[in-house]
Amino acid sequence: MRKRATPKNATGQGHSVSLKRRDFFKLLGGGIILYYSTWDPSELLALPLAQRRSLPADYNAFLLIKEDGTVNNYTGKIEMGQGVITSLAQQMADELDVTFESIHMVMGDTALCPWDAGTWGSLTTRQFSHYMCAAAAEARAVLLEMGSEHLGLPLDELRVKEGVIYGISDPGKNVSYGELAKGKRLERYLEVKPAVKKYTEYHYVGDSMRHTDAWEKVTGKARYAGDMKLPGMLHARILRPPSLGATLVSVDTSEAEKMEGVQVLRDGDLVAALHEQPDMAAVAVVRIKAEYSFDEKDVNQDTIFKYLLDAPSSGREVARSGDLKEGENMSDMVIESEFHDGYVAHAPIEPHTALAHVESNGVTVWASTQSPFGTQDSIAALLDLELEQVRVITPFVGGGFGGKSPHQQAVEAVRLSKITGKPVMVAWTREEEFMYDTYRPAAVVRIRSGMTRSGKITMWDFSQYFAGSRGSDTIYAVPHALTMGYDESRGGPRVHPFATGAWRAPGNNTNTFARESQIDMMAARAGKDPLQFRLDNLEDQQMIGVLKAVADKFGYSPAAGPSGRGIGIACGIDAGTYVAHIAQVQVDEETGKVKVIRVACAQDMGLCVNPQGAILQMESCITMGMGYALSEDIEYEGGKLFTKNFDSYQIPLFSWVPEIETVILDRQHMPPQGGGEPAIICMGGVIANAIFDATGARLYQMPMTPQRVLEAIGKAKEI
Repeated sequence: MRKRATPKNATGQGHSVSLKRRDFFKLLGGGIILYYSTWDPSELLALPLAQRRSLPADYNAFLLIKEDGTVNNYTGKIEMGQGVITSLAQQMADELDVTFESIHMVMGDTALCPWDAGTWGSLTTRQFSHYMCAAAAEARAVLLEMGSEHLGLPLDELRVKEGVIYGISDPGKNVSYGELAKGKRLERYLEVKPAVKKYTEYHYVGDSMRHTDAWEKVTGKARYAGDMKLPGMLHARILRPPSLGATLVSVDTSEAEKMEGVQVLRDGDLVAALHEQPDMAAVAVVRIKAEYSFDEKDVNQDTIFKYLLDAPSSGREVARSGDLKEGENMSDMVIESEFHDGYVAHAPIEPHTALAHVESNGVTVWASTQSPFGTQDSIAALLDLELEQVRVITPFVGGGFGGKSPHQQAVEAVRLSKITGKPVMVAWTREEEFMYDTYRPAAVVRIRSGMTRSGKITMWDFSQYFAGSRGSDTIYAVPHALTMGYDESRGGPRVHPFATGAWRAPGNNTNTFARESQIDMMAARAGKDPLQFRLDNLEDQQMIGVLKAVADKFGYSPAAGPSGRGIGIACGIDAGTYVAHIAQVQVDEETGKVKVIRVACAQDMGLCVNPQGAILQMESCITMGMGYALSEDIEYEGGKLFTKNFDSYQIPLFSWVPEIETVILDRQHMPPQGGGEPAIICMGGVIANAIFDATGARLYQMPMTPQRVLEAIGKAKEI
């Protein structure tokens, strides 16, 4: 085992600075800064117009080699617990041929880092890192050219180790990267770009490494947006309406204004109480009296699914093969099902928080956001400023899961800072978090499938309503299949009663729950073991590989369901990664409570940069996935939310955590894929299938609460 010190890391924390990009380059002085520019156009097309920026034509600023040999690794990505602060450093160190300890991560700072669309979609490793590695490869090649000239040796007689270029025949003849910099910016470009390294040349990539921010986080030294402090700063509490369908009609702030030290502000629809102490601002805001008008949708958690099916939508064909009519004619059995999934909150540990300081020459914002550059876009537009006048710094983020892609709290802080002329902190309460964070959309999935008596799937008709198409792939070898998606029409009326958005593997949790439940039903109807049924209907070798791997890890024995053992199976694909689960549950048929005893999970994720980090992600997905599968649900009437805190929104507890076993297939020769979301997509399906195997009861709606489990058991006994 190699013993390593923890590398330095930074999340861009610092004092308020107004710094133009051209001035920033002048200040760099003692080092080399290299640029590399490229991005996947398909990702850009999915972005709001304001975010479609082009990167500099010169190399993108991914790294800075200092004179002491340490390397600043710049990335617009942010660290919210997923571990890229470590895995990106592993890749940079390997590609550049420097020590891991010499890498200093600088993340999510719009004044220092290259533009980035945002940290979501498990794209950091499978997309961004390729460009970063290409930049490092070019940097290494340029430095080798400089080293060749400095040492008077041809390139083919040089090697690099730990940031030092040396002669093969005379290792004593050497020069370091830092010495070559000489305090100047590198002004050399290669017409032919070098290839990145092969996996066989890696030293750090593929090695399990503890997250480099672990010590800071477990000791409480890590700083988040809410930890930032500036002289004279004010804490704001904002007047919130009783419903998301409410519009402010009138407001009386007189009682709050009587409080010593309290400043009450109104900027259009934004009304806030501010004070040097957050608790005094909280007392003041409740003394503000307001009247509202209401325009709410007539829907609640019980009527939402019929409402969605009746709502105006835009239908589109996602995938088609063969002819459904012919497939039905080939079928000896046809099964029709409808699956429901309710709204789910992100519920991160850290609520949305931002500190803003608007000054005469610009603004600096410390924000808990997954999109620093998107936040910069919004603020620049709000204040009519040049982008260089808006600096967004994202320290460590305490969980996001897609919910911190929007940045309402940062805009609120900026508006209030502009009026007061002072730094303003906006830290949402837990109730505000539940009210203003986006939700995973409620959705309906309808499936009509057919098969022969021997268990071969012949027809698959899959329609999702408002879940999104991610994860709606058929994945099985079906000759006659159609997948349709029904979503909000672009520019049409808003369907959901409140804002919805991405929620860890958006859409895939719902779609995989439906698909894998339907497959399990078909296996049971055919009298076949659910694992063998899947293998018999698969041609994709990667999916076959993860299913066999997880079965081996679990020690699975074949049996047709329901076997009474409480064992379920599910598989799927997300972020380019193939994943399969086997879980065992216990069901209390008196109370309806489900206890997940054991979960095995196998992933084929291509080259795994940091296996330890990947395992942590798999375990977190499994744990978080139990919440959406078993307990997490939002109660509401129109735009009025009744679920406002953790007393009524049950996330998984430590006591819930099952025995978890993981397998990462050895695929070093393949490109790396996403690891932050795949293992969560199967949890609904695998638990539903395990409940069926234990009791013979089929669940069609998530979360599978005790009441719904008891109802399903009752229906199963009637059959």
